[in-house]
Amino acid sequence: MSDDNKQQALAEKDLGNQAYKKRQFEDALAHYEKAWSLDDTNISILTNKAAVLFEQEKYDDCLKVCEEAVEKGRSVRADYKLIARALQRAGNASVKLGQLEKAIEFYEKSLTEHRTSDTLEKLRETQKLQKEKEKAAYHDPELADKAREEGNKLFKEQNWPGAIEQYTEAIKRNDKDVRPYSNRAACYLKLMAVYEAEKDANKCIELDPTFARGYIRKAAVEFAKKEYQKAIDFLQQAQENDKEGKAAREINQQLQKAYAAMNPMAGAAAGGAGGEESQEEALKRAAQDPEVQRILGDPVMQQILQQMQQDPQAAQEHLKNPQVANNIRKLMNAGILRVA
Repeated sequence: MSDDNKQQALAEKDLGNQAYKKRQFEDALAHYEKAWSLDDTNISILTNKAAVLFEQEKYDDCLKVCEEAVEKGRSVRADYKLIARALQRAGNASVKLGQLEKAIEFYEKSLTEHRTSDTLEKLRETQKLQKEKEKAAYHDPELADKAREEGNKLFKEQNWPGAIEQYTEAIKRNDKDVRPYSNRAACYLKLMAVYEAEKDANKCIELDPTFARGYIRKAAVEFAKKEYQKAIDFLQQAQENDKEGKAAREINQQLQKAYAAMNPMAGAAAGGAGGEESQEEALKRAAQDPEVQRILGDPVMQQILQQMQQDPQAAQEHLKNPQVANNIRKLMNAGILRVA
């Protein structure tokens, strides 16, 4: 090919670029066609032509021209940056055609030729779109419920890994339902996978801040981490959201367990010399604590403590009152009150 032809081709290409900028797309295409007839080794002419077709929303034609540019570019050993550009534009056209998997393939090939932030961003965006598309296609609340029910069955059989698998399937089928997250968190706790349980508990609260069981799961996580005060705080939030009292028994049991864990005197042997001495020391400390003395001097608290002494089960009812629960916790921390 003569140098004269190449120069004429560049001149036609330049005219095409000017027409493109003016959005005179038909004129631009005519100039690019003529330029390509003069020099069929300069694939930048084809990539520019593809840009025009893309603007005209002729995505199938745009894709064909890009693929032609890549094939021709490899045969003439064109600059890798030009091949990368053709591959990126092929990806852009594929996205518009709804062919996301094909677009991802084009973007990845483009990046192997020449890595640019623009192409990388397009790849990530398309991968995200593809995941959302797959997720939407997989969404099925009815099948989600079936998987959750199967998980519940396996949970009762103490098959924790199998239950986790079913709850995970339920989440994939319907990720807006808090129940499989809550149930899976319970499984993870059985396996002492505290980190995974915490993620699921947090997701429960994020999806539905009024879901009492989400706070129960979070409290169980904090208890496993020996963060007993945090566990109590979350259990109190569970109480606030347990409007119908369906989880009251479980909440109260966990509260008593957390209070007992916080009480340094809870494990002391009753009636032993060491226990009597520790109790005496605790009373001395309590006598110097104004807050403890205030609680002990409160007639209402005196009556509550007396009821708890006569009937330990009465504690469950009293713990439903946040203020009473706080007072009891302070007495336990001071070593005045023990929980069996």
